Amino acid sequence: MSTRVEQLLAHKGNNVWSVEPDSSVQDAITLFGTHEIGAVLVCDKHGLLGILSERDCVRKILWQGRSTLASRVRDVMRADVTAVSPRDSIEHCMGLMTDRRTRHLPVIDQSTVIGVISIGDVINGLLGEKESLIESLESYISGSPSVRPPAH
Repeated sequence: MSTRVEQLLAHKGNNVWSVEPDSSVQDAITLFGTHEIGAVLVCDKHGLLGILSERDCVRKILWQGRSTLASRVRDVMRADVTAVSPRDSIEHCMGLMTDRRTRHLPVIDQSTVIGVISIGDVINGLLGEKESLIESLESYISGSPSVRPPAH
């Protein structure tokens, strides 16, 4: 059985760090450091507007020189946010992250943001699945009487 996003959130927690669109990029960067995170959601009273990652800051401020630390988050964020449901599989999430070249996915349930997962969370989940499958196969091959072949 495939791991679901809700299982990742149950393991890692569902802290959601966000900033308002008129916050400064410096405010967002402070959150990155304080909470050891790689992205913040950009929200207003109506909901999710975008996402700002460390990568966005490096590319738009340092590399392209288009913005400064005093710039508003709305001028640097990505508004084309891809979100997932708690019921989505981590394989689905990996596909989205690969196709859309993103490292963070907000998790939305009934129009409410309930968490954020990162590429690291998804990779760890996939590795856990593979390790479990290998252990099951090894036990089956060795003839352990209480082990059945994996249902995959």
